[in-house]
Amino acid sequence: MSAARHFAADLLECWSVPENERDSAVLIVDELTANAAQYGRECMTLVLVLDHGALYIVVSDSGTEVERVPHDAAPDEHGRGTGIVRYLAQSTEIHETCGGREVRACLRCSA
Repeated sequence: MSAARHFAADLLECWSVPENERDSAVLIVDELTANAAQYGRECMTLVLVLDHGALYIVVSDSGTEVERVPHDAAPDEHGRGTGIVRYLAQSTEIHETCGGREVRACLRCSA
């Protein structure tokens, strides 16, 4: 997911997003694309939209599985990604689509 992280960081820098907000956004991109790569099968789409003080991060994938953490998994190995996204974003939504799943995160952005 290195390519997605670098793409997001470069685009947000071009959009003059402040560094602390850019860092949060890139971390969200990293977590969402990692989940999509793990659970989403073969296709993934990343969309970034900056609109009137809000940054929207949308990751779509072709998976149908909802992320499940094994009961015996150590908390430092699984399940932190969605918690990180919920902590950093002002809102998050997950939608099932005809082609898979779409996860949306929205952050306030002063750019």
